[in-house]
Amino acid sequence: MFKSHGCGELRLAHVGTDVKLAGWVHLRRDFGGVIFIVLRDRAGVVQVVVSADVSADARAAAAEVRSEYVIQVEGTVRRRPDDQVNPEWLTGEIEVEARSVQILNTSKTPPFYIYDDGAVDEALRLRYRYLDLRRARMQRNIILRHRAVQFIRQFMNAEGFLEIETPYLFKSTPEGARDYLVPSRVHPGKFYALPQSPQQLKQLLMVAGFERYYQIARCFRDEDLRGDRQPEFTQLDFEMSFVHRDDVLDVVERMFTAMVPEVTPHKRVVSPFPRLSYAEALDRYGSDKPDLRFGLELTDLTEVLSASEFRVFQEAAANRGQIKGIVAPGCAVYTRRELDELTEIAKREGARGLVTLALAPEGPKGPAVKFLTEGEISVIAEKLGATEGDLICIVAAERRVVAAALSALRLTFRDRLGLVDPDLIAFGWVLDFPMFEWNAEAERWDAAHHPFTWPRPHTYEEMIADPAAVLSDAYDLVCNGWEIASGSIRIHDPQVQSDIFRILGYDPADAKAKFGHMMEAFSYGAPPHGGMAPGIDRLLAILADEANIREVIAFPKTSQATDLMADAPAEVPDQLLRDLHIRIDNES
Repeated sequence: MFKSHGCGELRLAHVGTDVKLAGWVHLRRDFGGVIFIVLRDRAGVVQVVVSADVSADARAAAAEVRSEYVIQVEGTVRRRPDDQVNPEWLTGEIEVEARSVQILNTSKTPPFYIYDDGAVDEALRLRYRYLDLRRARMQRNIILRHRAVQFIRQFMNAEGFLEIETPYLFKSTPEGARDYLVPSRVHPGKFYALPQSPQQLKQLLMVAGFERYYQIARCFRDEDLRGDRQPEFTQLDFEMSFVHRDDVLDVVERMFTAMVPEVTPHKRVVSPFPRLSYAEALDRYGSDKPDLRFGLELTDLTEVLSASEFRVFQEAAANRGQIKGIVAPGCAVYTRRELDELTEIAKREGARGLVTLALAPEGPKGPAVKFLTEGEISVIAEKLGATEGDLICIVAAERRVVAAALSALRLTFRDRLGLVDPDLIAFGWVLDFPMFEWNAEAERWDAAHHPFTWPRPHTYEEMIADPAAVLSDAYDLVCNGWEIASGSIRIHDPQVQSDIFRILGYDPADAKAKFGHMMEAFSYGAPPHGGMAPGIDRLLAILADEANIREVIAFPKTSQATDLMADAPAEVPDQLLRDLHIRIDNES
């Protein structure tokens, strides 16, 4: 073995112990007769002292090493002098006096500092991801990911779930995003699809009688990317038979309540998780993935302002829109530039403008003050609970725009005013989603969740009478403003599934071609079942205090779905395309 201990494992208890270490040169300082090397491996860092008085050969070898050289050190652990203790290191009370230093491999000068977690251009980090992963921040994140996944596996095993793998090569079916397709060489013109999720397969496992299934599943979606999306991602996929909604929620709530303090002891979990209906979440927070760590809730002013002479309010009320507002505490001192920034945020979400009222000591201020009566301003302040020094922000528009604009402003004030404890983990359940959404462009109803979700009510006559009023037995888990998981109680009755396909406008022959295997399976005694799929990448990003899931994935893609390290996607030889019966049309 090249090493007897990990660099970061050594403590005072090892003083006097002969050790053999191997790792990367983190830092090197040459003081002539003595060279100090900070040696790093996965376990951490330790200081190595190389003195010519102890070994001239070791001193000569140490003189040749540079940052990121791979070396082996043999020596004795000794206690550091009291005035040289490094309290920031777990190994800060000891050091290793080297008798032997051997260079195992050299290194070119890295394109960025490994010992520093400071800002580096992201493209450069992804181009040299194997070097980026050496940095302490990334090592912590990937180790955290390992610990979290191991906890999940142990928990699910103890709950009686079986870990079962499902195939990566499956059938292309409409599930909300574009599929990644894999051409078949032996079946010209036909394609497999990489799974967007194992949705159909896990339901088939329930039909197969396994009753409790899970896997740490890789999923693939060809969609536009942002900070919480990647073309390939990982989720805890699980399904349960003979359950109602609360049975599924209970498993997830107990698992995450136990996991967070285990893998991130400095974090605090709010428990039990609050429950909100979809309608309530939009009404109070303007979002179906609200950050529950702080208040600043939306207040409906439509009724009290519907008779206002202010044209902005008149038009919203007349067009069955909404007038809602929030209060930013202590922000009455905002400058014109700051207020303009808030207005631009509202406009980006579709609002035509933003009404602001600053409750200054000398009286309310703002462009809208001249259009409002003293009584209206008093009622607004009272309804919102605003006091002197506060800034009132009001949006009047259609409901969707009001919700989006005020939600964006709410999160803006969260960040500007520091309204949340970064170590607080606030999960919440969002329930009772609409079953269908109207697709105006295609002039049809789409499944709001997916077409396998159990509807309430569930007779065809009830659903077709008013599809917009039908709720689904679907549920989301949110955390700190992110959607962490979606799930539902599934359809297990083939007749109900056929009814859903009819409402969604599927041609019977097309539905049979795409989902015939599911419909036939349901005809063989499918049990009532449900499940969900928490996103591991998103949850780990929150626990690691990262804003982008790329920081908790070992080898992620860019926002353009490219791998800068391997230069993928890439062209392939013409012969391979011919073998796959594919021709590239460069004119399209």
